[in-house]
Amino acid sequence: MSDALEKLRADDDELVCLAVRRWAEKKYRLVSLYAELFATGMKNKWDKRVYLDLYAGPGFGKIPGTSTVLKGSPMLALTVTHPFDKYIFCEENPQNMEALQIRAKRIAPDADIEYVLGDCHEQIDHILSLIPKHTPGNRVLSLCFVDPFDFGIKFDSLRKLSSLLMDFLVLLAIGMDANRNYDRYVEGESTKIDEALGNTEWRTRWAQPGVLRKEFRRFLATEFARSMESLRYLPQQLHQMKEVRSDEKNLPLYHLALFSRNELAYKFWRDVLKYGTDQESFF
Repeated sequence: MSDALEKLRADDDELVCLAVRRWAEKKYRLVSLYAELFATGMKNKWDKRVYLDLYAGPGFGKIPGTSTVLKGSPMLALTVTHPFDKYIFCEENPQNMEALQIRAKRIAPDADIEYVLGDCHEQIDHILSLIPKHTPGNRVLSLCFVDPFDFGIKFDSLRKLSSLLMDFLVLLAIGMDANRNYDRYVEGESTKIDEALGNTEWRTRWAQPGVLRKEFRRFLATEFARSMESLRYLPQQLHQMKEVRSDEKNLPLYHLALFSRNELAYKFWRDVLKYGTDQESFF
């Protein structure tokens, strides 16, 4: 097995695992690369680097029907070359949380970790209180990974977190959810997209003459970037996001997008996208 796969894979410890598909390996490789660059590149520039995972899961994922176990985002962040100064893991499922705590203790026993049990959006004020205060003598920069199962992001939560110095790596599950549920979200009474984008004006823009339904997925990714720009994040174009497709039918599943207020973060991201398919050469 190559070093790239070795870094992502784990031995089955018989604790709870998240069921993941094979293409999750692509996502975890990109997350691992960016966390590594962020943690190392910011080590001597900030007094504290904080890693926040809003949908932490149990720490391991398993591909059904195989023996392949993958390290989830919390485990990958815990094992970067220069670990973060503080970690905050939020998870809604108690069984997942228990497995996550056991694995984190085994893999990184000395890490400073805060665990938050519950829905990340309901717990967002508590999460904010756990992030060290930024002062002239204690400069704090955070990286927040947002990895929901569907397009169920609550933009108001990101708005609150953005009051701090924080970069976001966001999975936009627009192929897996929003595109499949188009009629309910656009023509029904669902407010899910409104909440994910933090506005209702998107409906007016989508209703413009000549807009094709097949472009809805790309439209939502662009609209989310527009919403993040309203929080003073640098503009992100669609081509700067990583589109992940299924292995089976090559169907679009989601976009993975970075949002930062500093151009250096986008340099890191461009390196990740350039070398993301070849982790060995990257390191």
